[in-house]
Amino acid sequence: MALALMVLPVGAQAGGSLKLSTWNLDWLTTRPQGDPDLPEDVTPRTTAELDRLAYYAHRLAPDIAALEEIDSAQLAARLFPTPRYRILLSDDTVVQKVALAVRADLPVIRHPDVTALDVYPSTAPRHLRAGLDLTVGSGADSLRILVVHLKAGCRDSSATTRNRPVCRTLLRQIAIVQDWIMERQDEGEAFVVMGDFNRLLAPDDPAWRSLTENGPLTLATAGHASPCAQGSYFIDHIMAGGPARDWLQPDSLRVMLYRENGRDDTMRLSDHCPVSVRLSPP
Repeated sequence: MALALMVLPVGAQAGGSLKLSTWNLDWLTTRPQGDPDLPEDVTPRTTAELDRLAYYAHRLAPDIAALEEIDSAQLAARLFPTPRYRILLSDDTVVQKVALAVRADLPVIRHPDVTALDVYPSTAPRHLRAGLDLTVGSGADSLRILVVHLKAGCRDSSATTRNRPVCRTLLRQIAIVQDWIMERQDEGEAFVVMGDFNRLLAPDDPAWRSLTENGPLTLATAGHASPCAQGSYFIDHIMAGGPARDWLQPDSLRVMLYRENGRDDTMRLSDHCPVSVRLSPP
């Protein structure tokens, strides 16, 4: 089933719900081409491209947005500006950090980054991204959120891929996420894990079975195909656990396309489209 964007004005609330989004911004950096921390084919975003991304962020109008592949809090604030949003960025030193843009009136508690997701040894020339761990809200409607961007290159468990080193790396990261989920379930917290999993999660997938080992999760993208980039499977996911499973509004999954008046901005803005759901806390 293909999905399209439901647009609400900035600040609008649908029946008191919260709109959660996850958005991979595809090497959003202003570092010059040739920077040693960038691949050779990555170029910095132009002012026009940043303006266009900010336009789509305004249309998206999330209450809480997980962001992946972003280099600085300043760039995130270019898309999600004050005073409407506050930006929280992972503390690791990689270019492709994860972040959260959260509506400024929502209380936030920041927990230590999940640095265990960098399963590479300390001597490795490159490192994997940490997870961003926060609690948004307070009291009965508080929501624990983990933002992740897992290792690329192991989208499924087919015989041709599952024994590759990159798949072993991804499954080690899945085990770390599983541990975080188990802690939330043991504590009875409402929680969401969202971000770029680089994985086609499905009921028969070993990664998904591991994540649900300690209790049920609701995967908002399950059973859907994404219309992004002329049609693809989801690797950007939002999953809810604990009481948050009951907060997830049925049929609220949306995908925003970079398209207006027949113009398709997908390839020059990002190879991922924002994915959103709505939650209705008590």
